[in-house]
Amino acid sequence: MPYETIKLERLKKSLSQIQKHIYVPVAALAVSAHVTREPIAFNERSSGRKIALTPGDKWGELWDCAWFHFSGVVPVSAAGNKVVLLIDVNGELCLVDQEGTPVQGLTNINSEFDLVLGLPGKRVVHISPNALGGEVIDLWADAGCNDLFGHYRSGTLKEADIAICNEEARQLYYDYEVLLELVEHLPEQSARRIRVQQKLYDVMLLLVEMSDENILAARQILAPELEKRGGDPSLSISAVGHAHMDLAWLWPIRETIRKGARTFSTALRMMEQYPDYVFGASQPQLYLWMKEYYPKLYEQIKVRIAEGRWEVQGAMWVEPDSNIAGGEALVRQILYGKRFFQQEFNQEMKILWVPDIFGYSACLPQLLKLSGVPYMMTQKLSWNVYNDHPHHTFMWEGLDGSRVLTHLPPEDTYNSPAAPRSIIKAEKDYMDKNISDHCLMVFGIGDGGGGPGEEHLERLQREKNLQGLLPVTQEPALNFFEKLNSQADWYKTWRGELYLEKHQGTLTSQARNKRYNRKMEKALRELEFAASLDLSQGGAYPADELELIWKEVLLYQFHDILPGSSITRVYDESLVRYEVLLSQVETLISQHYEQLASRISTESFRQPAVIFNSLPWERNEWVHIQDNWKYVTVPSMGYQVVEAAGGEVSVEVELTVESNLMENEYLRVSFLEDGSIGSIYDKKLAREVIAGGQRANVLSIYHDNGDAWDFPTDYAQTKAVEMKIINVKAYIDGPQAILEQTYHYGQSTLVQKIILTSQTKRVDFDTFVDWQENDKMLRAAFPVQVYTNSVNCDIQFGHIKRQTHRNTSWDSAKDEICAHQWIDLSQHDYGVALLNDSKYGFKADGNVLDINLLRSPSHPDPVCDRAQHQFVYSLLPHEGDFVQAQIYKEGYVLNVPLRVTRIDSNVGEQAPSDSFYELDSPYVMIEAVKKAEDSNSIIIRLYETSGRNVETNLQVKIPFGSAALVDLMEQELQPITQDEQRIKLSFTPFEIKTIQLTRPE
Repeated sequence: MPYETIKLERLKKSLSQIQKHIYVPVAALAVSAHVTREPIAFNERSSGRKIALTPGDKWGELWDCAWFHFSGVVPVSAAGNKVVLLIDVNGELCLVDQEGTPVQGLTNINSEFDLVLGLPGKRVVHISPNALGGEVIDLWADAGCNDLFGHYRSGTLKEADIAICNEEARQLYYDYEVLLELVEHLPEQSARRIRVQQKLYDVMLLLVEMSDENILAARQILAPELEKRGGDPSLSISAVGHAHMDLAWLWPIRETIRKGARTFSTALRMMEQYPDYVFGASQPQLYLWMKEYYPKLYEQIKVRIAEGRWEVQGAMWVEPDSNIAGGEALVRQILYGKRFFQQEFNQEMKILWVPDIFGYSACLPQLLKLSGVPYMMTQKLSWNVYNDHPHHTFMWEGLDGSRVLTHLPPEDTYNSPAAPRSIIKAEKDYMDKNISDHCLMVFGIGDGGGGPGEEHLERLQREKNLQGLLPVTQEPALNFFEKLNSQADWYKTWRGELYLEKHQGTLTSQARNKRYNRKMEKALRELEFAASLDLSQGGAYPADELELIWKEVLLYQFHDILPGSSITRVYDESLVRYEVLLSQVETLISQHYEQLASRISTESFRQPAVIFNSLPWERNEWVHIQDNWKYVTVPSMGYQVVEAAGGEVSVEVELTVESNLMENEYLRVSFLEDGSIGSIYDKKLAREVIAGGQRANVLSIYHDNGDAWDFPTDYAQTKAVEMKIINVKAYIDGPQAILEQTYHYGQSTLVQKIILTSQTKRVDFDTFVDWQENDKMLRAAFPVQVYTNSVNCDIQFGHIKRQTHRNTSWDSAKDEICAHQWIDLSQHDYGVALLNDSKYGFKADGNVLDINLLRSPSHPDPVCDRAQHQFVYSLLPHEGDFVQAQIYKEGYVLNVPLRVTRIDSNVGEQAPSDSFYELDSPYVMIEAVKKAEDSNSIIIRLYETSGRNVETNLQVKIPFGSAALVDLMEQELQPITQDEQRIKLSFTPFEIKTIQLTRPE
């Protein structure tokens, strides 16, 4: 037949016919299941509700668990044939050995997985390549009644059969499939396409009768086409098997542990069948679970890692959200992640492996550089909505000028089917192929899909160097990056954050988790500071407890937990654990401060209280002690003893408060009848803060029919509804003027204490909300009298500027932006900052600062944030710009309170007031003080906050021997000379420095 009339649809039908002849069931397995609601151990496998099953019988509801028992005998008629089992329970299944160790994972085909990327199911269990007949089948398997995305898929047994595998038909299927797909993507008039298409047509005609003889003949017809090789390539592909694993998402954490076992055991079985197979998996947390729950499986994994065919990937403890996690938390992600892989497998991690996180903080390149991680792999930027990221290979330059070589696989997925279409797409779409001759393919099916299956590996065997396709080599990702790095001088540079034009809702969803995360980060900082001081004075440091707590906090920073995009159960469980962890940390903080206070001389005080300050500047603030307000001065990273009861207040308090007015020495705040602010007048500078004729702190509710990831981008174009004020109380409490406003909307109530404190320009909005709305978003906005083209946003270890206009599509895409403790609009002479204690989603449009307080989407958690919430945000007008006003300090002050410790009068050796660490530059922050990981040395982490070159002296008043600069892994870089206890330091803009102080000899 002329090639013009050979229809591809006919050829595809022939492929389906071949597939039907691969497996022939010859006997049914006897199946029973012991069903439970939660997983149980192998040695208790018979304790559940027992049911006998045949195909079509139901065995469970969503999240049910079961131990399945499969039994049978291979028929004598199957002797001499390759024999397999075909098992599909419409759930996820893990076969185990006689000791309960995972052997192989099986997954249901019935799934929402994108079939363009391949068929997700794994149902084949190899029994014998040449059966004798009479072999006894006696297998146990651990099952979960959910698909790879956590959804319920009927919970019925689909098949459980002993089958003969026609190996030649199976091989023919992949021969034919690869060549057929090659034809689909080659130019229509190319000789290669026409030739291969003809051979496929010849095979189609031959297989009208599907006999063993014809199957062999068909393979011989196709063999010459599969043996044809390409020439010298201009671009080659490195391929690594992968199984991206969300540690929680549409399933609880407990199911991830089982998904890991299914996936990893499947990878081991695939390695036995395919010698070229190279597999990679990230996240030490996942490996730790394997070590704890499946030690025998873990030892098998270690063998493959040592062999070099299993690549441990990723430099972080989990693949975390990098927008919301704090700076020190990201350091600990790397520290604990790299240390685990080094200690367990003797592997030095050089790649940050984050294929799926929702945006990339501009601090990351410096953290990676200081941790010995020169490379990064991701692909999520391909999800951008408005603008295509212009590179797949580029140098990413961070906040301080550090660079890392970054690669986005041009196929734009980490679930590649490794098919000809994958290779052709990579070649077609690779935006940097003009200067790079290497790109990466990450193939397999993640989230419990078992990673790569036989279909991936059979295709790759045929695609190593097939004429018409780029050559593909299976190798570790590190090998690929080292080849990529050889051409690094040619690559373009992208400066600043890598903003994902999607998932802005995750900056707000699950507000309680985000609040706990912020509180935990600050509490851990406080505990390490207190414990390190105690250690320097002979006390004990809770190193083991801290590591366990940190690792659990890092787990909850996973990119589908902290962003708020998991199911209800994940948050029910994490909120309980957060409460326990925070209580544990607060108890330890109190214990260490009590130990420190016991060494301080307080005998001259009748009722002494010791106030501790963990921030590196002197603080002048009000504290509440024993029903008394005290205005105190506490030295930098030190303490001050005060009289707890009585005593004179040394500052004059000037406060006024009425239902529509509050005033102190600096500000006069006027309110309108609806509760909003009509004016904030700066008395010292005779300047109005709020833009003329506009209202501030209007509590606006928008319709939000999005999901946990995204809200409608045009929400602001719809009419907002305002919460209605129903009650106002005005009163003074010591140094605070308080206007307590109660609002109502729908089923929700909001009580806001607006607080103006003596001696400060900060207006606090201390807010309690009982939020019970569906598909709504609550925001507050402040139109201010500041004209500027950019908003300054606090991020980890510095700040970045974003545009306040919408001139371009790139500007418009950043309508919702992430910030940590503050955002600020500043002119050279004046500015206004919006501070917070637990919020991350903001908007700055023109002169309006807008904060996203709450949202309540219904997917994937139908009760997301329908709960009680407590949070604080604050407005702070200031003279000069945000750097001159040292706004970063105000953010820390709001989030890191002074700590009050009550003690009895005692005779101690230490003075009643002292500073342990002191800096003489206002622009350097001490982010962490902790014990070193492997010694009793003290680690101090500092960074430059303003974006300028700074020299400063660090005065240290704890005893130490020598000082050295170390990297983030606490490896020495160079010694530091000191003048007695003074260490001179020089910083470039936003530079992070870590110092190690050894114990004195």
